[in-house]
Amino acid sequence: MEMSADYSSRPSAATGRDVPPRPGEALTVLGLETSCDETAASVVRLTAGRAKVLSSVVHSQIDDHAAYGGVVPEIAARSHVEMIAEVTRRAMAEAGMGYDGLDGIAATAGPGLVGGVMVGLSFGKAAALARGLPLVAVNHLEGHAVSARLGAEVAYPFLLLLVSGGHCQLLEVRGVGDMSRIGATIDDAAGEAFDKIAKALGLGYPGGPALERLAVQGDGSRIDLPRALLGRKDCDFSFSGLKTAAFRIAQTCETEQDKADLADAVQNAIARQLSDRSERALAAYAETHDHRLFVVAGGVAANKTIRATLQATAAKHGFDFLAPPMAYCTDNAAMIALAGAERLALGLTSDIDVVARPRWPLDEARALSDPSHRPGRKGAKA
Repeated sequence: MEMSADYSSRPSAATGRDVPPRPGEALTVLGLETSCDETAASVVRLTAGRAKVLSSVVHSQIDDHAAYGGVVPEIAARSHVEMIAEVTRRAMAEAGMGYDGLDGIAATAGPGLVGGVMVGLSFGKAAALARGLPLVAVNHLEGHAVSARLGAEVAYPFLLLLVSGGHCQLLEVRGVGDMSRIGATIDDAAGEAFDKIAKALGLGYPGGPALERLAVQGDGSRIDLPRALLGRKDCDFSFSGLKTAAFRIAQTCETEQDKADLADAVQNAIARQLSDRSERALAAYAETHDHRLFVVAGGVAANKTIRATLQATAAKHGFDFLAPPMAYCTDNAAMIALAGAERLALGLTSDIDVVARPRWPLDEARALSDPSHRPGRKGAKA
């Protein structure tokens, strides 16, 4: 199968459902997420566009990776193998149902650490085959894109800032499987900058939350950090220069207060850039859309300073603001189950031979025609 293959098709007899669901029919889907360092399973019921989370179980691998200062792919994959069955059993038990109560199974098929993605996807395939249920292969990023719908009824379309450890993108979201990239990072993601700078400050893993806690005690006004892409007319991001400058300053920090001041300066600089670049997208989006909703999703959306900054930016341009509940900002399976249910509601399922992808852009056509990064053998990144 080609790396650019479409993972969704019309209903496949290989995995169950032969006809699309009736409009308004309740769909209950088991979601599986293993793209990085959380093994997660969740059961979500979608009724007339409204999602209800029946269970959400997440096994974190933080303790497994803490000694290494970051995620070790081999350790992550082995942990997923050990935990996927038990995590899924718990999710089904908390939902109070058996597999006969499900309408489908959704599993992350990428992007992510491919060894881990293979674990959840293979488990999902086996369960779908054994129970005669439809399989829906879900783009992990699409899960983040719809995650705000776990906490509120959200109508399409909307403008999305997806900001996490591996991704930083602005997208127009018209619906599941219908998204256009407006801007993306040309180097590092915001979450990666948080984590790497936190590591330079000796804050351990995971770095982002630790840096946020330290920043509360700091005053970043005395530290001048570079501002990237000033004057550029597009909506792209860049955090590489900020990361390098902060890393050098971190080597000169002598006291805990110095570290706290740098943490505050970094947090403010990242929030400022996210706000500046989002402002351009908000202004352009407002010219062609009456429904003005700005959604921020992904792990970095859990940062309170960044969330408040972006909320103020949205209000400045007359947009409503929405972010997922804190529990659904970081990686979880409820968002995968919801994306799977929305696809199933459209009659879209996946073939049983669907493969795991380390890279899988949401706007694949734009990623191939106008890549933010040079495409490699693993495919276009964004």
